[in-house]
Amino acid sequence: MKFKILSPFRVILAGFALLILLGAFLLSLPISSAEGVPTPFSDALFTSASAVCVTGLVVRDTATYWSAFAQGLILALIQIGGLGVVTMTVGLTLVTGKKLGLSGRSTLQESTSAPTLGSIMSHTGFIFKATLVIEFSGALLLMPAFVRDHGWRGVWMSVFHSISAFCNAGFDVSGNYASLTAYSSDPLVNVPVILLIVIGGLGFLTYRDVLTHGLRFKKYSLQSKVVIVTTAVLLIIPAVFFFFFDFSKMPLGERIWCSLFQSVTARTAGFNTADQSLLSSNGRVLMTVLMLTGGSPGSTAGGMKTTTLALLFAAAFGVFGKRSSTKVFSRRVPDETVRTASTLLLTYLILFLIGGCAISALDSLPLGDCLFESASAVGTVGLSLGITGLLGTASKLIVTALMFVGRVGGLTVIYAALGTNRTDVEKYPVEKITVG
Repeated sequence: MKFKILSPFRVILAGFALLILLGAFLLSLPISSAEGVPTPFSDALFTSASAVCVTGLVVRDTATYWSAFAQGLILALIQIGGLGVVTMTVGLTLVTGKKLGLSGRSTLQESTSAPTLGSIMSHTGFIFKATLVIEFSGALLLMPAFVRDHGWRGVWMSVFHSISAFCNAGFDVSGNYASLTAYSSDPLVNVPVILLIVIGGLGFLTYRDVLTHGLRFKKYSLQSKVVIVTTAVLLIIPAVFFFFFDFSKMPLGERIWCSLFQSVTARTAGFNTADQSLLSSNGRVLMTVLMLTGGSPGSTAGGMKTTTLALLFAAAFGVFGKRSSTKVFSRRVPDETVRTASTLLLTYLILFLIGGCAISALDSLPLGDCLFESASAVGTVGLSLGITGLLGTASKLIVTALMFVGRVGGLTVIYAALGTNRTDVEKYPVEKITVG
């Protein structure tokens, strides 16, 4: 498998785009709808992009509108999109016995966030094995509740929701856009889904570190330490907030589960056990921040990533302490990495604001609801305040573009368009600018 013309970033971009178009074509066929009628291409494209980009925003109810064929197709798109198009393609290449060239390895490294080219093959194998074990285990854990309530159909629901949860996709086959609201206080569903979402969002590098070193935190790589600590903070603090404010009127048991689930699902998962439209203004703002942050590098999740947020806070504390460099866990972080984090934040904020304002202007919808939708799309979350079905064709295309950029990464799009060759050969005089 050789990539001689396209850069790794362009290969990743082209792979996702082609898969989305293929999925859209198949979903638009009469065989894909439960009633056997063609689906408008704009709706098929939106659904395909949402599945490949593991978002979960839908304009058609997955359980009732789409046929069994389409549901299987959507699940396949979720799986491929969650692991990465390049990763899946390389996996199939290796199965056929073909060798992977240097350029192919480089592309795979960018796709999987592997630390070195030398470790790329073992890391890819670990990704496939871990995915199979985790998703199979998740399906088994979900079966008691779903089979109890839906009979044999519960087996399919268990498999579907396990893959969707691990890939942080948020698609469900519960019907009537209900997601998991019927199980808001049921630990048989809450516990497996929460674990699948968190594990999927941590990243393969992180839980390979955990499996290798056990509970010896000091042995973990710097990235794993940052991912675990940041993830814990972003799970605990929002859960406490939702417990004391947004869900304070619920019975205690349901209140605990809904608070924890709400905190977890905001990190690009997209399932919900509580009505999102009932969230307070403060709750919506908190959800927006969590959605934009997303999961961790090398995971099935989207967003600007936990490490980006952590590095920005570390850089800010470095400025407060008048330190010359950014330090995390007694390690110095390269200035280039901090600049990249700043660029990512600015990119996501621009996409979030422009997307939300454009949707509001085009469809005359409340700006707050549109910004929530925009954050959900660019963070590949899938939560909505109920306006997705009200979007016009132009707004659907905007949301589709936001989901695409959110999944492949803002920098991937920029590097694919502009290239990665260094242009700062000249050395210019230094002059200070006053800021703040």
